[in-house]
Amino acid sequence: MLTKRVKRALGIAAFGVAPLALSMVTTGVAQGHGYPQSPISRQALCANGTVQNCGAIQWEPQSVEGPGNFPDAGPADGHLCSGGNSRFSELDDPRGGDWPTTDVQAGQNFQFNWDLSAMHSTESWRYFVTKDSWDPSQPLTRSALEPAPFLSIDYGGKQPPSSFSHEGQLPSGKSGRHVIFAVWEVADTANAFYACSDVNFG
Repeated sequence: MLTKRVKRALGIAAFGVAPLALSMVTTGVAQGHGYPQSPISRQALCANGTVQNCGAIQWEPQSVEGPGNFPDAGPADGHLCSGGNSRFSELDDPRGGDWPTTDVQAGQNFQFNWDLSAMHSTESWRYFVTKDSWDPSQPLTRSALEPAPFLSIDYGGKQPPSSFSHEGQLPSGKSGRHVIFAVWEVADTANAFYACSDVNFG
């Protein structure tokens, strides 16, 4: 019997997970199925009309899906916020570093809230944050992120509710504008769901 990791690896291979090809591979793959409302994600800001000129993502904010196993695999650099899906490329546009931000406090507990339209069996929820040296005027890349997630929630293959919340500690020592990059690794496919949330550490 294949282990979950072997199944995932085979699934990723089927998607042709070479990062440079991901934007083509994942086009049209996304069918839906969750995104963060807190801290509010770029796709949520597009869906609620706060941000304009968002393209297709305003109609399907739950669909930022791409191959999983980030950061070893997953979307190509510069296409992280869209999950490598060219239909949602507006999410990768830094807009001159002017996306609306959520005010947060470094080192404090925060409640992360997700809206899920399909409750996939879940491997984990992981959250990365940008380095102090990142450039908010450039599309997000792996090198702009701290190498390890500041928060990991192992969900053990369980199925989350449609409104999913959990608490976790925000990274300490941060100030000013940053991006929190969320990865929802599902257990019943080889994919993950991705989201960029712009925050301001006060």
